[in-house]
Amino acid sequence: MGSQSFIFLLLLVVHVAVQGSMDTETSFDQNYEVVWGDDHVVSLNQGKEVQLTMDNCSGSGFGSKMAYGSGLFQMRIKVPNRNSAGIVTAFYLSSKGGRHDELDFEFLGNRKGKPYRLQTNVFVDGQGNREQRIRLWFDPTAHFHTYRILWNQHQIVFFVDNVPIRVYKNKTNIGVGYPSKGMQIEATLWDAESWATNGGKTKTDWSYAPFRASFQGFDVSGCQVLTSNAKNCSSDKYWWNRQKFWQLDPVRQSEYERIKHKYMTYDYCTDRKRYPEIPLECL
Repeated sequence: MGSQSFIFLLLLVVHVAVQGSMDTETSFDQNYEVVWGDDHVVSLNQGKEVQLTMDNCSGSGFGSKMAYGSGLFQMRIKVPNRNSAGIVTAFYLSSKGGRHDELDFEFLGNRKGKPYRLQTNVFVDGQGNREQRIRLWFDPTAHFHTYRILWNQHQIVFFVDNVPIRVYKNKTNIGVGYPSKGMQIEATLWDAESWATNGGKTKTDWSYAPFRASFQGFDVSGCQVLTSNAKNCSSDKYWWNRQKFWQLDPVRQSEYERIKHKYMTYDYCTDRKRYPEIPLECL
């Protein structure tokens, strides 16, 4: 491994370790607030853990008080167990208003005994339909796992427990859109039986309600923005914007290729039925 690759790994591990230590000291209401389903949100452990619940009356969600223009965003999550078909637990970044930008983690529930699928998506100027899905190599209902989004002006990387599962590169030089608006961090638990499980064929079984998803880790490493303009967040004074984080190092690139080969179950880039011509960002 070259010196630059080693430094990339070392810096990310150090920053994540620092983030983790800070998470234990940061309560929910320092950076977040409930945005819907107030009576379906439970605060635990003096605000160090929040549980979203959903029944046939309502789901629930929370969001960050501030918007951000770049950063490393993470949450420790444990998704609903039992029969969770039709239920989606989401952790994502999203801008407000029309033609929004968005970066999604969506956990697609399933019948008892069948595995969750983790879907990621990228919206730019209101245009999404960039879904990728993977099988997780663990049971996300049994323990908390860490999900991260690294966003700088060169790449967006989705991580599961420090393993990269998706990379979206900035290719604006060839006419590909790239998220540029200030985005807030959000987490929701909601009913998506129309599409989430087996293309909507498997419906939500409300006899298993209430469904519960738990969240920990409420510190934020991000460049705050007061408007939708995030241009000032590309400065290298923020560690995640430095050249070491412009691309994956060889070790993480190898991990990423392994995940795509072994665990990916759907990739819009290879779906010729939906996209007869390969999307530019996939080339």
